[in-house]
Amino acid sequence: MQPQPLIAVNDVPASSQWYQRLLNCQSGHGGDEYERLIADSGELILQLHHWDAHEHPYMGDPELPRGNGVLLWFRVEGFEDAVARANAMSAQVLDGPMVNPNANHREIWIKDPDGYVVVLAGATGDL
Repeated sequence: MQPQPLIAVNDVPASSQWYQRLLNCQSGHGGDEYERLIADSGELILQLHHWDAHEHPYMGDPELPRGNGVLLWFRVEGFEDAVARANAMSAQVLDGPMVNPNANHREIWIKDPDGYVVVLAGATGDL
């Protein structure tokens, strides 16, 4: 089994560029309504869908705040490089970088352009 998270966004191409830069990943589809973001390994890591594309009736209400109760959590290779990319992008940092002793790794919590909370976490034991 492999998770394939999908989030609804206001501007698919802009969100795609933001996540590609942050996560060092590539476009696997492209377009104004839908995008698939792919890791170097070829693995699908995130799908982006425009709010106005109506093929998914249960995506939610675009008038409500984004991501209540959902964190987009990514384990990244090269945690320091990921933090540097987030800082270079002037991403809104909510917390960190910090050590999470329960998970035994480092984390930084940021917000994406649509208001979703994104957590970048280093590998377990990478303190």
